[in-house]
Parts: sequence; structure tokens; C-alpha cells
Amino acid sequence: MEQIPVVVRSDMTKFDASHSKPALRLLGRRGSAEAYALRDFLYRSGVPFEWIELFTDTQARELGHLDGLTDSRLPVCLFPDGTRLDHATIQQVCGKLGWLRAPSRSEYDLAILGAGPAGLSAAVYGASEGLKTLVIERSAVGGQAATSSRIENYLGFPKGIAGAELAARAREQALRFGAEILLLEEGVRADFGGGPGIGYLADGIHFAMRSSICASGAEYRRLNLPNEDRLRGAGVYYGAGASEAELCVHQTVVIVGGGNSAGQAALHFCARARKVMILIRGDGLKETVSQYLVDRILTAKNIKVLPHTEVVELHGDSMLDAITIRNNQSGDERVVNTHWLFLCLGGVPNTTWAVASHVLRDEQGYLVTGPDLKRYGISADIWPLEREPFYLETNIPGLFAAGDVRHGSVKRCASAVGEGAMAVTFAHRYLAHN
Repeated sequence: MEQIPVVVRSDMTKFDASHSKPALRLLGRRGSAEAYALRDFLYRSGVPFEWIELFTDTQARELGHLDGLTDSRLPVCLFPDGTRLDHATIQQVCGKLGWLRAPSRSEYDLAILGAGPAGLSAAVYGASEGLKTLVIERSAVGGQAATSSRIENYLGFPKGIAGAELAARAREQALRFGAEILLLEEGVRADFGGGPGIGYLADGIHFAMRSSICASGAEYRRLNLPNEDRLRGAGVYYGAGASEAELCVHQTVVIVGGGNSAGQAALHFCARARKVMILIRGDGLKETVSQYLVDRILTAKNIKVLPHTEVVELHGDSMLDAITIRNNQSGDERVVNTHWLFLCLGGVPNTTWAVASHVLRDEQGYLVTGPDLKRYGISADIWPLEREPFYLETNIPGLFAAGDVRHGSVKRCASAVGEGAMAVTFAHRYLAHN
């Protein structure tokens, strides 16, 4: 019997295809890294869409007018106005949605690198207080927070809120106050000298900025195993994977990591998956996961926590088929059959650009700010002003850091939002005297 194509809405609930059509239909095959990248971006960006998973050549021909599952035109995006994008990319979809734009000004009062919680908070407070504000984001709005299925410890949302929804609300708020957001743009360097700084993007665009906030966040760490790059998006995923939960029905899901994002992901998946395994290197979850999550995880019948355990091998050709895990206390190894491995391994800060711009970083690459600058040997030759650096200010006057990218920051969504708002206050103080 032919397998029926899976049709999933962007809210990750199955539905009858006769229902009203959302903004976009995405057709692709299982194990496609390109399709996953699009699906994840659309989910994190709050774009309503249908994911139609094709299993046979017949389905590919009938639903997508393709030659078969191996047709190079997959994935295909279909828009309500009849537009069709073959072998669609995130860049093409953003262009069709009208999200790609260039800066409207040559100079801004405030430039913000990163549109995660810290960057969006800074954009809202900066723009609402009259600063000409520009936000540069290389991926989807919301950062890592947008991958979370639910944030339950954020003030004002007693029932929790999906990370993508929180990001969408913050984006709308920032735009309403007049902030400009450049998507799919990456900052490569900044020159800080006399007068406004100059920011340079990867596509050659540059602009002047009287003050700036780095809120570029962090990327999830990698396993650094053979096959990892090849299987990325085809069974190996980075982050909590909220966009994939409905596709894991009756499957075995493996989550690596011991933070809140891993704990929340496990609870999200366990409602659909047959079994969820959490692999951690430490003794247990209580040291790194909020107690309310620990209590739920321990009472969930289909979640199993494996302490002192890590992934040592990935198996699969075109898609992940299995992993080998090792208990680091006993040395025992075993193979776990799974197509779903989610890595929530903590962060590596996005600060490569800071090297060329002579911004001080700590040993792990996080930006050093405020009082911590003295501990890292700041001297008059790298701090030219008579006043002390402001609390969130880097060794470059007028350049501030907020959120996960900052040395010593608290890795929580609410903390990042607070730092974003606080950084704008310091930017005002800097601008008042420059």
C-alpha cells in the first residue's frame, strides 16, 4: 500500500488538506537538508505554511509536477498567487515575502548586530526613544529563542509562549516604532576611529553608526564527529527543533545537552515520539535545568535520562540511521537506531568579526565589558576616555554588548531582554557627550 504524503501545518498540527490554505506550500522529501533549512526558517519566522512530505515518485509527479523524488527542483515552494520557486532557497523565499532590503540611511544613531531577544529588545527601546535604529540579522529573527517550543519562565506569560511567537511579537513592535531590520545580512567588520563607526556587511553594504550594540548571540556547539556535516539537516539538528516535533510521531528521538532548551525540547517531543532520550555528560539534570522542567521530565513515562553519556559515532549515508553512544563511567558502548538527533550543547559566541575590529574577547570568544575590562588588562592605550567604561560597554567607546555574546552573561531569555534595554540606556549616555 502506498504511503500517504504527510501534510503538516506551520503550527505543527496535522490537518485536512481541504482546510483553508496558508501563505505557502513547501514540498520536499525526508532527509533533505535544504527542505529542513527552509522549514525551520519559516517556522522560526512565524510564516504560515504547509509542509508536504513526498514518499514516492508518483506523489512527486502528481503533487509537484516533478519527474520524481530525485528531481533536482526539490524542494518546491508554491505561493497563493501562483508563484512557484523550484529548488527554493531561504534567500529566494525572503525576497518573495518582501523581507530583503538595503539600509534606507547612510548613518544611524544605533546599529544592532543580531535580532535575538537582546537585539530585539534594544531595537524596541532604541527606536521608541527616537534613535534611528538599524538591526542586522544573518538568519531568522529570534535567535536561539525562536527554536524553543515554549518559554514558560518569562515574565507575563503564565502559560508560556512559543519562542517563535515571542520573536514575531518583538519584531512587529520594533518595526512599529520605526526600527529597520535587515535579514540574511552578516556583519564582517567595523571600523572605529574618530567620529561615527563604519559597519561593513558581507555583501559590501556599509553604513555609519554613532553607537552600536553587539547582540549576535551564540551558536550551538558541534560534536565534531565524522559525517556530522553531511548529516546536518538530515537527521542531525542543532537546537531544540520545535519545527520537527510533528514529524517524529512514534519515533525515537535523542537529545544531547543538559540545559533548559534540551529539557523543554524533551517535553515537547515526548507528546508525539515513542521514546525520548536525553544524553548528558554530568550526573543529572538538576545542576543545569530549572526545577519545574526536571519534575516534569522525571514523571514522563517515555523520557529516559542517560547521565555520563555522549555520542561517539554517527551512522547513515543520505540520512541518519543510528548513533553509537558511550557511558563514560563504564566505557560501555551501544547503538541506538534513530533518525532524529538534536544537539543542545551550549554556545559558541558569534564574535569572529570582533578580531579585525580589535574588540576585546575572553578566552572563549565572548565580548568583555564594563568592570571585567580591568581584569583583562585594559589600559589607557585601549581605553582613550577619562571616564570608566559603562557596565555593558566594550573596550571600544560606544560599542556595547548584550545577551549571550557577552562575557559573564546569564544565559536566559529574560536576562537578554533586560540587557538589550539596558544597553540602550548606556548608548543614550554615550551619545549625549559625543
